[in-house]
Amino acid sequence: MPVRLCVFDAYGTLFDVAAAAREAAAAPGGEALAGAWQGLAADWRAKQLGYTWLRAVMGAHADFWQVTQDALDWSLEARGLAGDGALRDRLLGLYRRLSAFPEVPSVLAALKARGQTLAILSNGTPGMLAEAVASAGIAAHLDDVLSVEAAGVFKPARAVYDLVGARFGTAPGEVLFVSSNGWDAAAGAHYGFVTAWVNRAGEPVDRLPARPHHVLPDLSGIPDLAEAA
Repeated sequence: MPVRLCVFDAYGTLFDVAAAAREAAAAPGGEALAGAWQGLAADWRAKQLGYTWLRAVMGAHADFWQVTQDALDWSLEARGLAGDGALRDRLLGLYRRLSAFPEVPSVLAALKARGQTLAILSNGTPGMLAEAVASAGIAAHLDDVLSVEAAGVFKPARAVYDLVGARFGTAPGEVLFVSSNGWDAAAGAHYGFVTAWVNRAGEPVDRLPARPHHVLPDLSGIPDLAEAA
């Protein structure tokens, strides 16, 4: 079954989730983060994802912007920075306009040149995603941006992946789903998507009921993969 649609996760896949802490540390007034930004970024991301899973299991949904703030507050407190309101505001502002990875514009342009339909499927809220897409300058390449808020639950709930077929009329096997989260790529494969895991960190494959069909070091190989799938 040929691929009719390429769907990308957003945070960590198209947008660099470490960029907010890195840029805050490099800016004037960021001295408190100079030696701690990498740890803060890692804590922030781990708590952010952990809270999505816990809220999904608890049946206590809150949107991704609330989860992102909660995760940052925990991470700042863990590093003794909870009282720095200006730093918190700066980090949250930067998160709304995260930098895209360098290859993203050219990869999306190449896919569109080959006639592919492109979309995002993300935990992010519609507002967060609109700001990130606009800041990265990639809106013209995308046919739609889908948020889990339409399902009221976070990935990897099947109801989230259902949003793709509901919007585009595709069968799961006609979708190439691309994520930098190994668990997301595995869950997408279990759902029936053809999946590509962008394993930027060179991590082991998660021990889950399904495995990603393809593992790539970055997004550069996605156009050829989509054409061959």
